Amino acid sequence: MLILGIETSCDETGVALYDTALPASAGLLAHALHSQIAMHAAYGGVVPELASRDHIQRLVPLIEKVLAESNRSLRSVDAIAVTEGPGLGGALMVGTSVAAGLGLALGKPMIGIHHLEGHLLSPLLAEPRPKFPFIALLVSGGHTQLMAVEAVGRYTLLGETVDDAAGEAFDKTASLLALPYPGGAALSELAKQGNAKKYLLPRPMLHSGNLEFSFSGLKTAVLMLTKKLTDTTKFLADDTRADIAASFQAAVVDVLAAKCLAALKQTDMKALVVSGGVGANQSLRSTLLREAERIGAQVFFPPLEFCTDNGAMIAFAAALRIEADPGLLLQVTRGFSVRPRWNLEMTNLAHHGGN
Repeated sequence: MLILGIETSCDETGVALYDTALPASAGLLAHALHSQIAMHAAYGGVVPELASRDHIQRLVPLIEKVLAESNRSLRSVDAIAVTEGPGLGGALMVGTSVAAGLGLALGKPMIGIHHLEGHLLSPLLAEPRPKFPFIALLVSGGHTQLMAVEAVGRYTLLGETVDDAAGEAFDKTASLLALPYPGGAALSELAKQGNAKKYLLPRPMLHSGNLEFSFSGLKTAVLMLTKKLTDTTKFLADDTRADIAASFQAAVVDVLAAKCLAALKQTDMKALVVSGGVGANQSLRSTLLREAERIGAQVFFPPLEFCTDNGAMIAFAAALRIEADPGLLLQVTRGFSVRPRWNLEMTNLAHHGGN
């Protein structure tokens, strides 16, 4: 069965074609991605209206490209999977309207996928694959959550951020350090040149006794530190900025790692999946691998190319959803909807009469 995956939740247009007859990563016949980073850089962040307009321009050519690369026709597609939410309303509308149009024209079902479910399941595209159950750390620009994953469509929220997500804290701190957009990636690069022990920054909620996160206080601490240093020196030298970046990154990584270990201990699970844009951070990856090995647990990451938003994770998530609930293929495409705000637990199969 061929599944066309479409992702337009924010500032990347992603398309992929997945064949369920092939195992895991081999089933990904082709995928294509267009990033809007260059366009939004002039504004220092994502402009929703521009994002939507760019998706309109890019989506159909990317679909044609993926079909050509996989040597498949549009008529051979058996189902269309699309990100239904969460995300920017206008951006989501582009993907879902195109998916609904294709589904209606081809007489094929359209399957709405939760954006975070795509991220959560993306490490299963790589080898070795994690086995259920596992703990999932979803860490991106807009989300920082710990989930207990029993199976596809069986998710339990264990903890999440009460304010800024880790990715937001990275971006805002990068702005304080006058780093170019996208700030999080630039800060991680700068941190490689710095001394992570130079400045002792707070580790918010590190000892809270729960699995919640908070990063706004850490961001404020960096603001106060940079203000203090600039009052003294009038400007921040490159090595000082690198030390601040490294110290900030170390604080975030310490909190994320501690909460992940606590979640593993609390649930008595031995596998951790890390996904989302911040999941590409090398300091976070090395720390989690080291700490997990210390307690006899394993950590799984998606390939770096699938840490950002992409169509492959949406097509793959749909494939796993169909396997868990074949009734999805009986759906008739009649219209479309978007869910800019959508709780992942509300996608649980039990809510829809599944097992």
